Amino acid sequence: MAGSARLIEAIETLGQTLAHRNRRVELAVVGGAALLLQNLIFRSTLDMDVIAVISDGGQWEESGSLPDFLVTAVRDVAEALDLPRQPGDEKDWLDAGPGILMQLGLPPGFRERMTVERFGGLTLHIASRVDLIHLKFWSATDPARGARREVDVEDLRTLAPTAGELYAALAWCAKMDGRRDFISVNAAPVLRRLGFPVGEMKDE
Repeated sequence: MAGSARLIEAIETLGQTLAHRNRRVELAVVGGAALLLQNLIFRSTLDMDVIAVISDGGQWEESGSLPDFLVTAVRDVAEALDLPRQPGDEKDWLDAGPGILMQLGLPPGFRERMTVERFGGLTLHIASRVDLIHLKFWSATDPARGARREVDVEDLRTLAPTAGELYAALAWCAKMDGRRDFISVNAAPVLRRLGFPVGEMKDE
């Protein structure tokens, strides 16, 4: 809970800082921060995953290159609030790394399902519960995430997806992944851990 409160404080402080500097920015947010902002989880998290910067005209730009004024404000907030970082971790608490999703592709209707919250000079477009199920399932089936997949599985348990929601996420992930053995090798173990029968599902 403490980490959750710290993240909300950081977001609010960032919005105030941007407004004080006469700056405004709109960001598309996924991950634990998106879950927290919608009261879908209550675990501790100190990172806000951003996939896009949204222009005044509504154009989405991959978050890999954030505006300099935003990076400066994010780091000033981290210093002011003494946000903790793991030793050797150089990432900012506002993490633009997930912007790679813009290249890979998002679930159909993703943008239309987002909700919007404003914090001073900061406007957040927040991924919906349905889309977060898709993205969490994608992360949970990715061996490269290692031990972090445990957090993804627990978040999925907390989200309590229906069979329809989970199998829709499975279909999207299988299409995204493209490997013929994705269901049997990557997805089936996660489905079993969530208590959903794999049944007669087979790889394409």
